[in-house]
Amino acid sequence: MSPVELYKFIQCHTPSTPLPIPYSLIPAMNNIRVVLIEDHDLTRMGLRAGLQNQDSIQVLGEAANASQGLRMLETHRPDVAIVDIGLPDMDGIELTRKIRKLQSEHKLPAEGEESPMRVLILTMHDSEDAVLAAFAAGADSYCMKDINFSRLAEAIRATQDGQSWVDPAIANIVLRQVRQAPSEDGGSKTKTVAIGAVDSEYEKLLESSPLTERELEVLELIVAGYSNASISEKLYITVGTVKTHVRNILNKLSVDDRTQAAVRALRAGLIG
Repeated sequence: MSPVELYKFIQCHTPSTPLPIPYSLIPAMNNIRVVLIEDHDLTRMGLRAGLQNQDSIQVLGEAANASQGLRMLETHRPDVAIVDIGLPDMDGIELTRKIRKLQSEHKLPAEGEESPMRVLILTMHDSEDAVLAAFAAGADSYCMKDINFSRLAEAIRATQDGQSWVDPAIANIVLRQVRQAPSEDGGSKTKTVAIGAVDSEYEKLLESSPLTERELEVLELIVAGYSNASISEKLYITVGTVKTHVRNILNKLSVDDRTQAAVRALRAGLIG
């Protein structure tokens, strides 16, 4: 019997006024449950120790390779799987693909269920190929291993909440990949780009409200580092119109900021 179950049992069988919930049990009721999949023993032990000191995060278990990790994910069904790329038997990108496949087969909690499992990549790999491949495989977030524990905890909470957390060190790599799709007929009419999103709810959303050519132009300039004022000069539109386009992009992709928009577009295949 878990501590919380024991406490509830005592409460139910105590005739007097119910006991206050002990402070030590409150985190156990609301923890974000994680599993660590990391092959380096010292790194894995350090991660576990550091995360256990963070509020509302519970490490359910750890694995030293992808095969063990998959078994642990199926057993514990955590909220967030923290995955290293450089695993000995299967790299973390392929493991992410397998996790998504198991979710599509309803063998792991998927989007639309009460507690869908998220994937956070934690690695030293900051190459463009690794970053893009991870998101294309279905990773939700990407962190570098030099991140401090408070920031890692922030990333875990954002990931569990359904947001894409991208390490600032690799954000530009993600943003650079968002490109305007080429016109099939070379015509001048306003074109749209249908994004085959990872989750069906976003796919349906974008079928009804795809990104327009102008919205993609604005997004591409954002990626290039242009401010709203610079975009307005470049495209000969007002700053207010730029803000409207940015707002429409975020709304259509169901994200909160520009980096998340790039991640969602990347995962969906909208890349040059």
